[in-house]
Amino acid sequence: MPADITAAEAPIPEPQIPEPHIVVRNMDIAYGSFVLIRDLDFTIHRGDIFIIMGGSGCGKSSLMRQLIGLKRPARGEVLYQGESFWEASEARRSQLMQRFGILYQQGALWSSMTLAQNVALPLSEYTELSRAEISDLVALKLALVGLAGFDDYYPSEISGGMRKRAGLARAMALDPDVLFFDEPSAGLDPISSKRLDDLILELRDSLGATVVMVTHELPSIFAIANNSVFLDPVSKSMVASGDPHDLLATCQDQRIQDFLTRGGEGPSHE
Repeated sequence: MPADITAAEAPIPEPQIPEPHIVVRNMDIAYGSFVLIRDLDFTIHRGDIFIIMGGSGCGKSSLMRQLIGLKRPARGEVLYQGESFWEASEARRSQLMQRFGILYQQGALWSSMTLAQNVALPLSEYTELSRAEISDLVALKLALVGLAGFDDYYPSEISGGMRKRAGLARAMALDPDVLFFDEPSAGLDPISSKRLDDLILELRDSLGATVVMVTHELPSIFAIANNSVFLDPVSKSMVASGDPHDLLATCQDQRIQDFLTRGGEGPSHE
């Protein structure tokens, strides 16, 4: 700092404005004439851990399908870094989808393949890497999720929590911009669930990826989320969006309060 500028006079850095990564505008989700959810409008910023939450039948998994390109919205659009996904050509949508990593509820591993073969599958399909390069990347991805040395194991030979981590390794194979998780903690004991939450945080920070997750698990929601949308099956609409901690503290809507405090659960105060 120059001698003639005091600390008090030094310019104060402006706070960084989060970069919008995924924007949903005016979206309706319908199956034929049946409207499941309408008027969805929310923004997911780069680096967010974004939770899609709400009661049974509210459209959480259906919204996830619109975001990953499996179903076209009845109305509205999804923008990825300002580019409309559903207005893009089929070839361009395929390119965008290669930047997604998806972890399904049960891991969705091929049972006839080893963990290494499962993780190698997208690399073999979508890259021109040599077998040696793919082998090195597979070992790295498995090591990142704590499965170093399990390359030659089959899914039936490992625990449910390990299968989830192997599925996560496969989801990360192509170094995605966005990781989509569908109920990642389903069927896991509390300790395994906590380990998976910690791993998701570590990977978000190390990869710089945005995470979009469907879950109803309150410990996970309060431990890792910084943004969310709450869907309501009765009104067929989104009730609110934002940090779940802020929603719990400030949102007066009883539906949100009931969901975020059910069973006496809530954010940890440890």
